[in-house]
Amino acid sequence: MSEPIVSIDKFRMKFGENVVIDDLSFDVRSGETFAFLGSNGSGKTTTIRTLLGIFEPTVGTLLVKGQKYGPQLSSILGYLPEERGLYKKESVLSTMLYFGELRRMDRLVARKWSLDYLERIGLADKANVAIEKLSGGQQQKIQLGVTIMNDPELMILDEPTKGFDPVNRRLLMDIVEEHSKRGATVVLVTHQMEEVERLCDRVILLKDGKRRLYGTVDEIKHDYGSEVIDLEFTGVLPEHSKRYRVEQSGKRNAELSMVGAATAPEVLAELVSHKSLAITKFELRRSSLDDIFVNIYHETAAIGGGHE
Repeated sequence: MSEPIVSIDKFRMKFGENVVIDDLSFDVRSGETFAFLGSNGSGKTTTIRTLLGIFEPTVGTLLVKGQKYGPQLSSILGYLPEERGLYKKESVLSTMLYFGELRRMDRLVARKWSLDYLERIGLADKANVAIEKLSGGQQQKIQLGVTIMNDPELMILDEPTKGFDPVNRRLLMDIVEEHSKRGATVVLVTHQMEEVERLCDRVILLKDGKRRLYGTVDEIKHDYGSEVIDLEFTGVLPEHSKRYRVEQSGKRNAELSMVGAATAPEVLAELVSHKSLAITKFELRRSSLDDIFVNIYHETAAIGGGHE
């Protein structure tokens, strides 16, 4: 098992009398892709900012490679923050070269990397265009580029594909995955569960500043998931039954979970018995990560607000 590159132990953070993080401990192992999840207000960004020395913890230790983060570690880090920061009046290429110099890259190497990256993300014709002339999504692609251009050992990416269409989301996740396969450690903050299931080795979920889930994707599915029925139908689906509960429902499809000791064949038999209902698909599967996390957050009425 690889040594942790990030180690957080008994972390507690208060802003005034408001406890934002309460007794949080976890680690991120070198070379893994780690998902850091939670709703708005759960404490994710507060944790990252404290890890990177922007905030001081009220209690606890937060270490990168066994030491408190400081300038001596800046060369190993690629951080894509929630609030993007580019020089809007400068051209795309000059901005990328500037960030390359900050990362102590040879200028010719930085220039070649930048032009190759722009070609890959479909912005080769924008190299000499001012950042402010780009769309928000295009600026986000540039922001990711300057984050990863020096092949950082540790990448912390806060919602890297937020607002992207599926094609561009897949493109950027392919780029992140390539860095991971080359040995980079990736901490991914995202609400896209398909990205987590595709890329991530382990997961932590925060709720109200506390750790609620922590482990591999398979462990979490096994320990917290259940069997779910995907149903497609015509007619009227009875929503009240002793054998199943309707979790989601549309005009032609529904998601059912079994109640108590009920089995899938029993649920199917009951559904078939209703003359007003015709079943076109009945498929049994394990809960997805999205199902599990939604169920956890349904334990309280409010999601959001406060410090992220």
